[in-house]
Amino acid sequence: MDSSRRSFLQLTGAISCGVVTSIADAATSPEKIARRHGGNENQRFAMVIDLKRCIGCQACTVACSMENQVPLGDFRTIVSQYDVHDANDSMGKVESFTLPRLCNHCDDPPCVPVCPVQATYQQKDGKVLIDADICVGCGYCVQACPYDARFINPITQTADKCTFCTHRVDAGLLPACVETCTGGARMFGDIKDPNSVVSKVLAEEGDKVKVLRPEMETSPHVFYLGLEPEFQSKVEGDAALWLVRDSEGNDLENSLEENQEEKIL
Repeated sequence: MDSSRRSFLQLTGAISCGVVTSIADAATSPEKIARRHGGNENQRFAMVIDLKRCIGCQACTVACSMENQVPLGDFRTIVSQYDVHDANDSMGKVESFTLPRLCNHCDDPPCVPVCPVQATYQQKDGKVLIDADICVGCGYCVQACPYDARFINPITQTADKCTFCTHRVDAGLLPACVETCTGGARMFGDIKDPNSVVSKVLAEEGDKVKVLRPEMETSPHVFYLGLEPEFQSKVEGDAALWLVRDSEGNDLENSLEENQEEKIL
């Protein structure tokens, strides 16, 4: 982990100084590029999520599910919601905090080395992907992910997760969740391009940029604005699920809640 630790520190320092080109260099060191395949090594994709703009509408979750045909009850991206109680408030005031979550497309992804058949791999552009034709559904990567961002697809019986909508990005489009975000909270782009929206935001915001679970030293490439320290390790949480019915009109809300509880446990 020494090399990843150095890369993470370089990344953090670059953000603080606003030097986006240094971020890109730290994210694509020669030894890491060598073990990656596919994609363009001159690009490094990342996402920035501004929590001040997120209203918890779940439009991103719906768009992702429709775009990627995600099975009912599972999610590639989700907006977790938390009730925050102020212990000093005698009136018992409760505020809601929303936290969009997805695969962090880490620079040092722990899900890659544990895959026994190398079905999980990373492209040279940083996207962490899964070859479903090779995956045996063992679930090792699901357990290795420190962000609770993977699941076993009950239909294909293979590992599944966010891919940054690689099929759309390769065609010059934005990921479905970014395109449909009603508040403009999600921003996506190539951090090796100084003119991209994510490069500009990272440069402007500096040390205000945070990541989930920095102690894991995975160098995640989903960055957050407005992320309070007490939520940096909150990688689980309930989503505001909508009422779902099957083809016969039966209410599936209870079964979805049970499924969610099993995942959290």
